Formats: sequence, C-alpha cells, structure tokens
Amino acid sequence: MVFKVNSCLFNYQYNGRRHFPFSIALLVSHIKNNKNISTHFEFEKTFIVRDKIDEYIQRCKDTDILLCSCYTWNWEITMKLASEVKKINPNCLIICGGPQVPNRSEKFFEEYSFIDILVHGEGEIVLENIFSEYINKKNYLNVKGIETKDFRNEPQPRINDLTTLSSPYLTNIIWEITDRNDSEKWACLWETHRGCPYSCTFCDWGSAVNTKTRKFSDERLFAEMDWFSENKVTQVECCDANFGIFGERDLRIASKLKELALTKGYPNLFRTAWAKVSSEKIIPMAKELQNGGLLLAVTLSLQSLDETALETIKRANLKFSTFSDLVGTFRKSEIPTYTELIRGLPGETLESFKKGLEDIMNAKIGTVYIYNCGVFVNAPMNEPAYRDYNKIETIRSPIYLAHSSVNQNEIPEFENLTIGTSSYTYEELKEMYYFSWMVQTLHSFGILEYIATYYQKTNDLALVKFYEIFLEFCRKENSIFSKEYEKLVKYVDDGYSGKGWNASESDFGEINWPFEEISWARLLSNKNNLEEGIELFMDFLEKLNGYNTDEKLLRDLRRFQIFLLSSKDNSLEEIKKDSFEYNWKNYFADDIELKLSQVDYSYKKLVLEKDQIQWAFKTIWWGRTTKNFKFLPEQLSESQSIEKMTAKISK
Repeated sequence: MVFKVNSCLFNYQYNGRRHFPFSIALLVSHIKNNKNISTHFEFEKTFIVRDKIDEYIQRCKDTDILLCSCYTWNWEITMKLASEVKKINPNCLIICGGPQVPNRSEKFFEEYSFIDILVHGEGEIVLENIFSEYINKKNYLNVKGIETKDFRNEPQPRINDLTTLSSPYLTNIIWEITDRNDSEKWACLWETHRGCPYSCTFCDWGSAVNTKTRKFSDERLFAEMDWFSENKVTQVECCDANFGIFGERDLRIASKLKELALTKGYPNLFRTAWAKVSSEKIIPMAKELQNGGLLLAVTLSLQSLDETALETIKRANLKFSTFSDLVGTFRKSEIPTYTELIRGLPGETLESFKKGLEDIMNAKIGTVYIYNCGVFVNAPMNEPAYRDYNKIETIRSPIYLAHSSVNQNEIPEFENLTIGTSSYTYEELKEMYYFSWMVQTLHSFGILEYIATYYQKTNDLALVKFYEIFLEFCRKENSIFSKEYEKLVKYVDDGYSGKGWNASESDFGEINWPFEEISWARLLSNKNNLEEGIELFMDFLEKLNGYNTDEKLLRDLRRFQIFLLSSKDNSLEEIKKDSFEYNWKNYFADDIELKLSQVDYSYKKLVLEKDQIQWAFKTIWWGRTTKNFKFLPEQLSESQSIEKMTAKISK
C-alpha cells in the first residue's frame, strides 16, 4: 500500500521571488534515501502560496499524512490548514515541526487538539522513524524526539555526521515537491553548517539543530552551488548562524559563488548572517562576493551598546572602539556595512539606548537597522524564570515582514514583543522608537545628517541633543516633519497595543514598508516642502539655543544637505550638479576649516527613475544597504565656480 503525504511551508513573496520549501525538502530527501520506507509513500507538491489555502485544504481530503513546517511567520496559516484538514479528514496524521513548535508544551494539545505529533529538534531521523512506525504498528512510544497528547519521549541525539543527509538539490527533490514555473524567480535557502556556538537569550537559532556547530562537506556544497547556477537560482539565502566562522572554507565558497556569477550569470545575490563577532577575516570573503556582484553589505551586528543589557542577554560584543576601527577597515576596502540594534532588550534604559545611538552616529557606521525585541517561543528569554526576574511584559502583535506583498485578505501572523521590563517603561519604549526613527530616517538616511554634524562641530551640540530638539520641534511647530511625526506616533501606538504595524502606502507600491523607509520616501518625494521644513527647524534650533549663525551660511548648508539626497525630481540627467558658496566637501570629509569658497559640486546620480514606486524601491528598499539614498561628500567631484574664475580673471 502507498500512502499519500502532503506538506506545507508557507512563506511570503518578496520582489517577485518565492522561497523554496527547503526544510520540507530536507525531510523528504532523507526519507526517499531510505528505500525500505520510501516505496510506501507518495509525496505531493508542498503547499507554499498563502492565498491558495482553500485549494490546499481540499487537496488533503484523502491525505494520509500532513507535514507542517512551522515558523513565526506561518504559524497561524499552518494551524488553519491543519485544523480544517482534520475536520474533513479525521484519520490524517498531522505532524508539526520547526522553530515555532514549543518545547514547553504542557497545554499545547488542549488548544491544538487537531495536531497528532510534535517533532522537537532536527527532524530528519525523527521523521524517518515516524514513517517506519506508520507502515508497521503505528506505535510511536519508542520514537525519540516526539510528543503527543499522551506522552513525550526523550530527545533524539543531534546529527553529528551530516554526510548521512542527502541534498534536496542534488537529488532534485526540490523540484519534485515544488510547482516548477520557468518564469518564477526562486530564492534558495542553503546550509553550509548547522548549529551556533553562542547562547544569546533573545535568539532561537539553536533550538532545532542544537548548539554544536557541524559542517557539510566541501564536495556537497560545491556541487550544490553548481546546481544553483544550472537551475538559474537568482538568490541564495544562507541559513548559517555565522557564515565566515570557518575562515578558509567559507572563503572558498565565496570564490566559487563569484566564479559562477561571472561565468554562468547565476546566482545574482548571496545573503547571509555573518559571524557574530565579525572581524577582518571576513573582508576577503566579502570582497569575493562583491566582485561577483553578489554582495549587498556585511552585517556588523551590535544589538546593544549597554553593558547591562549585553550581560542580561548573554552577549559579548567587540569593544566599541575596536568595532569602530573595523568599520573603518571595511570602508577603506570599499565594502558596504550596516549594523543592527534591538530596541527594548531587558537591561536597556531609555538613556543608555540614546547613548548607544550617539556612539553609533559619531562612529559614522552608516546604515542602521533597529528592530523591536521579539520573544520567540523557544528562546531562553521566554523561560518563565528569566521573564519573571527581568519583569518582561509582552504584547501579542501582528507581525509585518518587511517588503513582503500586501494582501488584504491575508491570515495575520503574530509575534510576542516586549513592551516593558524592569529597566524601562512602556512610555520610555515608545520614546526609544521615536529616536530610532530619527536616527534611521533623518540621520542614517541623510536627511539631516550634515546639518546635525555642522552644529556638533561648531557649537558642540551632541547629536542626540540635536534630535531631542528636533523632537520638540515636531511636537510644537507645524511642518512636513510634524505631519510625519503624527503618523509615527499613531504607528507606534498601534504597534505596541497589538493593532499591527501597517505602513503600506499604495503610492509607493503594494508592499509592507518599514516605517523608517516609507517615511524617508514620503519626505524626499516633495523636495520643496522638505527644504521648507528644514528651514523652519533650523530657525527653531537657532532661536532655542540663542545661536546667531549667518543666514547665507545656513541657506547654503540646507542646499548642500538636500543636494546629497536621492530626491524625487523627475529628471533623468545622469549628472547632478550645483554651485555653493562654502567648501562643504572639505569641511565634512576632511575636517578642514569652513570658509567662503565659490565651488561647483557634481556627482553621477545613484538612481535614475521617473516612476515613483520604482524610485522608492531603488533608493530606499533595494538601495538601503548599498546607500542609494544619499551621496557622500568625500565622493563629490569639485571644480571652481564660474563666478570665482571670473573674479580671478578680473583681478
């Protein structure tokens, strides 16, 4: 007898790309490698498209086994599928595994009675043993690593020898379980190793694969890379917790990917989580990927700069001075970098968070990503004792997946976000978000960056103090910025109260925008109103602090600031140029004294695009890590203005 097996790994579509159902493919590939078992099962196409759920439910009317791969971003839709399948097909064996399957599951089966088996940890061997029992006596009492409503068995030991696992790519299993469409762009998930040696409390990387790091063989990996190229996979997303940790091995991988990209045309992009404590050893790997056109940027993650918070989450960062030097080294190698912070970590305070932002801005790290602190179901941060000790309060909030397609009929997914700990209040958390917006949208993305730097250099005005004044301005004065601040307040109130994080706007495409990006796009789409708003703020700042800066200088500074931005101007002229009365390039790039110096600056535009949606995509979505949203002063071309040359001649 042959049993019918369906499976699901729901995901979202990004920029026209779909993700291969990688985790399911790993399981199916392993089962099919066991001929004694595989002949008894027929594996159907995996369910991956979220808006086809009604169709998928009907396709399971006669299914014997339903495999569910569960993540934060697909839990609700997966449970919807499983519950409906159980109603129409009560004899279907429903098995759930993945990072969202809770390790602490005392009351799980009371709420999810339609689930038959939970799989904890790595799934390949566990599922093989379940299938073996299924074709025999269906007695699962001796299957390690599973849980039912009646019992929970001891864990299955981790898989130390990864050579025992077959590749879903090299066996072409991935195509057997995927509806192949030659017009479809695929994002390929890929492992070069499993495990993570670190134990950050906010992270859940190791819950499924345990902590010991194990490598896949070079032979397998190099063959898989050839497969990616031959099958025209456009994007490879590496699932390693710390790519680059294996030095020479990972350099060979980067070199191979470069070679394939340059000679075969595929893949086009390689994304990964770089080694947690990034170092200069990553530079050669990044350079190889960059030379192949595969690299957007290298992550140099900090998560927090507060020592108490770092100790609380069991994370050891590089010293910040060392980190700053490392950023400079990458900059000299012309490798783009960005850093990540987590807002709302236990141990963080409002003041320590603002101090961390000050340090980051002063270090000129570049692009900054700041995320809410989510509490994952199996992360150490979610352990009852840890939560109680740190007085962690959470809210169940609809998640947004940045840049995923908007679907109004979508089944919402949820995450648990921290909204308070022993170190900060709910109101202080919201204030952290406001400062996050200012540092990202206004400073990192360049809207007020050089104006803030000018006042820091000339008046010793700290950057955070500058943005504290800006926040006061937004709350008191009417401008393009105050309108944006009002949107921000509502967005944050809705988000932290559990109403969701909806920043989509049809004028900029039917996607889920991060607020800091859509805010930048709105501000830069109207250059005239933006310039007026900046002028109003600078006047507010001058009066509040009793400054008396020359108006001609301030006007020139405003023009220079906006000149560097990729504003929406409907011009397709490749060269952007303008004349200025002061030596701004030398002042900001080389720390040379500011003085009157009639000068023309020019640069090749980073984005040429009339269509507003495509302009937003190219500048602040696709171009966020590569900094297409602004030009740097040190890269400007410079020449003497006609006025200055004429003056010299007349003399």
